[in-house]
Amino acid sequence: MTSIVWFRDDLRLADHPALHAALDRGGPVVLLYLFDQESPGIRPLGGATLWWLHHSLRAHAAEIHKRGGRLLLRRGSAEDVLPTLVAETGAEAVFWNRRYGASREVDARLTSTLRADGVEVASFAANLLVEPWEVTTAAGEPYQVFTPFWRAARERPMREPLPAPRELPGGPAPASDDLASWELLPTRPDWAEGLRETWEPGEAAAARRLEAFADEGLADYHRRDEPAIGTSNLSPHLRFGEISPTQIWHRMHGDLSPAARTNVPKFLSEVGWRDFNWSILYANPDLATRNYRAAYDAFPWSWDRGLEVEAWQQGRTGIPLVDAGMRELWRTGSMHNRVRMVVASFLVKNLLRHWRIGEEWFWDTLVDADEASNPGNWQWVAGSGADAAPYFRVFNPELQARKFDPDGHYVRDWVPAEELLAPIVDLAESRRQALDAFASLKR
Repeated sequence: MTSIVWFRDDLRLADHPALHAALDRGGPVVLLYLFDQESPGIRPLGGATLWWLHHSLRAHAAEIHKRGGRLLLRRGSAEDVLPTLVAETGAEAVFWNRRYGASREVDARLTSTLRADGVEVASFAANLLVEPWEVTTAAGEPYQVFTPFWRAARERPMREPLPAPRELPGGPAPASDDLASWELLPTRPDWAEGLRETWEPGEAAAARRLEAFADEGLADYHRRDEPAIGTSNLSPHLRFGEISPTQIWHRMHGDLSPAARTNVPKFLSEVGWRDFNWSILYANPDLATRNYRAAYDAFPWSWDRGLEVEAWQQGRTGIPLVDAGMRELWRTGSMHNRVRMVVASFLVKNLLRHWRIGEEWFWDTLVDADEASNPGNWQWVAGSGADAAPYFRVFNPELQARKFDPDGHYVRDWVPAEELLAPIVDLAESRRQALDAFASLKR
């Protein structure tokens, strides 16, 4: 009667349909995390997400241990490791929550292989508000614009979140990898001090952050564009599935102050953008490497990764808001959403560098980088994506700073006056060059 529950980007015990299915089936349960950087369709994690994964797995294993269970760690290709573990444990069933990128092809092949051997396999909706195939146009095509997508998504019934089990049954205890042997943490140099100061990975920390935001932060969410105010800071917890969007949805419809309740629709629409990006990725698995809008294949972006790109990465462009954002990113593994748009626009329009250069840098440095939102958001700014900002919309960092950081609190936090530099480009001239490049594309 042994079952295997395969954890992926869903490192939680509450609202975990695959885990509940295994417990409902009865019998011993093997709880597996499989670190797979090898299978087709898997994008190897960047440095910041590897750091988060290490600490999230430690927290997850501790929560499982409290309930009498054990988290089994294995590393390798899923199509090699999982059938081997089934044979080791004599498992008769395997359960997992669905994923929606190119790696879903691995899941499909595993399903066929295991079922051919007489193993029960079941997958579950757990990590999005709506499945990508549930929200389509009248013609059955994926939505290309967010507003109608979100209108249709909101009309669907949202499932109730599942409680965390109080106890976990024991099961076979095959050999487990030592988490430290995976070497997920930086060593020489250890660049993660700021991440340690800023974040606490894990399901319990995610639940506390949600409650703090609902009780204290949501009332000010109408000021979400001000980088000195901040936002929910839930995105890395969502990225690793330490909390589900369904849990967030229902908390936003729970007990809130009147001031907080007025901001719920806008906050949930931001959660909806995450679903929208996943629906785009589901239909376009190569979103991180190809322009969603093929017309942009002819755009004259430069692939030069030289001094100007290095200055952008290091927060040394001489544009205070851009430099503040890039230094916040390096220190904390995160950046305010408004500033993300500004620094991305600066790279792809003022510096005329390909959006993939920026997307790859964010993939390595963001703790919340996921395979849908990261390329989806970069393509949105670049103009090449779904429901994208028009290319001729160039974010002016100076105007953005005056509007959203009028007292300079955010910039001063990250770029002291004595560290201000001369700009590496003229904003007006580089904007004109960007618009000329766009005009050439239209021609």
